[in-house]
Amino acid sequence: MESIPVYATVPFVLMLASIAVLPMFAANFWDKNKNKLIISLILGLPTAIWLIANNHIGLLEHSMLFDYLPFVILLGGLFVTTGGIFIDADFEATPRNNTIILAIGGILAPFIGTTGAAMLLIRLILHTNKARQYKAHIMLFFIAIVANCGGLLTPLGDPPLFMMYLRGVDFFWFFSLFKSWIFVNGMLLIIFYIWDSRCWKKETEETKSRDREEYVPMVIHGKINFVWLLMIVCAVAFVNPNYLPFMQENPAFGFIRDAIIVSAAVLSLLTTKKKFREENSFNWHPIQEVAYLFFGIFLTMIPVLEFLQNNASQIPLTSTTSYYYITGALSSFLDNTPTALTFYSLAKGYFAINPALITPTTEIVAGIPALFMEAICLGAVFFGAMTYIGNGPNFMVKSIAEQNGINMPQFFKYIIKFSLIILLPVLILNHLLFI
Repeated sequence: MESIPVYATVPFVLMLASIAVLPMFAANFWDKNKNKLIISLILGLPTAIWLIANNHIGLLEHSMLFDYLPFVILLGGLFVTTGGIFIDADFEATPRNNTIILAIGGILAPFIGTTGAAMLLIRLILHTNKARQYKAHIMLFFIAIVANCGGLLTPLGDPPLFMMYLRGVDFFWFFSLFKSWIFVNGMLLIIFYIWDSRCWKKETEETKSRDREEYVPMVIHGKINFVWLLMIVCAVAFVNPNYLPFMQENPAFGFIRDAIIVSAAVLSLLTTKKKFREENSFNWHPIQEVAYLFFGIFLTMIPVLEFLQNNASQIPLTSTTSYYYITGALSSFLDNTPTALTFYSLAKGYFAINPALITPTTEIVAGIPALFMEAICLGAVFFGAMTYIGNGPNFMVKSIAEQNGINMPQFFKYIIKFSLIILLPVLILNHLLFI
């Protein structure tokens, strides 16, 4: 097998550049999923042909069959089942109630995914705050907590963690990141409560009175979907080589897990009344967007991951601090899933050529020291909230909020007015305390 030349990484760079730049400068073009698919095909198929021509077909097969396919199936399963749960309620839009909703979202995110939690609760928090004048900040914290930082504790929570899970990290290992999870989300909730309290005081008495009069108690429709969600959680947690040793014999046995997830999604569609999905404004656009974009990402990143692993000795990243911040920085402006995979490959390559750095007491997780795995996971998940393009649900939340009349800050204003002054200091504190 030939080594990977540096020019083979160009399609991946162009793919990520498209994701970062086109939403800002060609929004109308980028809004159409077919155009995302076209870009993925233009950049991905030549990469696939090059891999086959250069005897790298094994890399291509593993990435698309055993990474991309399970990735899309998991996100699709979570998307379908949560989309069948409709929470009908209109609470009083007080800082306390808003903080509770965000906290619930952060708790749900590790178990139903950041996309699932965001789509489940976005309508509730918008409906609750529809009478308020000052509410854009609520969506910013919703993105940070529910769509990103809350998803840390399981591989269901965020796609980068699921990719680490597919590479051998035990399902329950992610619970060891609990201290960082509680600290970051707890700090953000405290800051949100203070900020929202100040905004609540600015609301007129007429607004507050009308909001109290419009109170509607909570009713949850489509509760059968919690059964299908549990089915997905159990499939990811227990249908793996750690609990079923025969799965180590052939990676194709992983399709058992995927079949269970697909079955849960089909059962959700069959057992949920159509009107509940209509109330949730459920449509296939978001999951199509993910499938099309990541088709190109997973294809074009194959040479990148192999190149990094083969050239790890020439890239001077040797500390958990560097992995945390550089993984985080790239996760902010690219997508956190390929970023996490890239730095995992880099770490694996580095320790493969420097085995003396691993002592008998070093805890190893998926082939790299646990502290480095921790830094990669924390950087990818937490920093995904730094921009609208850091994680898939971010733009979805922004789009839905704007459809409901909320004036959301544009790309760079989001960074300047929220990420740099609120989120980044919390993430730096997290590093100083726990990494």
